[in-house]
Amino acid sequence: MDIGSSIRAIRKRKHITIAQICEETGLSQGFLSQVETNKTSPSISTLESIARALKVPLAYLLLQKEDRMKIVRKGERRITSSGSEQFKVEHLSATDKVRIVIVELSPGASTGMEPHAHEGEEVHVVIKGSIYAEQGEDAAEFHEGDSFSWNACIPHLVRNIGEETAVVLISVYTETDYQPDRL
Repeated sequence: MDIGSSIRAIRKRKHITIAQICEETGLSQGFLSQVETNKTSPSISTLESIARALKVPLAYLLLQKEDRMKIVRKGERRITSSGSEQFKVEHLSATDKVRIVIVELSPGASTGMEPHAHEGEEVHVVIKGSIYAEQGEDAAEFHEGDSFSWNACIPHLVRNIGEETAVVLISVYTETDYQPDRL
């Protein structure tokens, strides 16, 4: 773990000196310096007092880098195409377990000729246009502002039934880092 580097980065970002942390925690400057350079590992109670002095939750100091906030700027989104119609898929999330995408389906475009299934739970929000969705024996039309969800392991299909491009926000949650090729 790289706790020391996190402590140093937070301290510098908040413009707090080592002396200020030591005054509040009772730790020596030498010890805190060794903590920040990862030359020593502090106890949980010591980390707790450092976290209090930095005004951050202790849990934040214990997070691995891959578990911290991930940022995807609008201009840096990964864009792919999917389905038999090659509809546009704009990836909003930087995690594999919860994927959030914006899908643009041209008029008549569909996720495929036949319903398909994959791992995960999906939530869909129609941002623009009109779509038809079916899963097993259930089917419905959805319009701007409507939403629906389903377990994606049951074969399903989505089709644009409108005369304009449909835009759908989709969130897919999976227990693993599985990334299906199709939505």
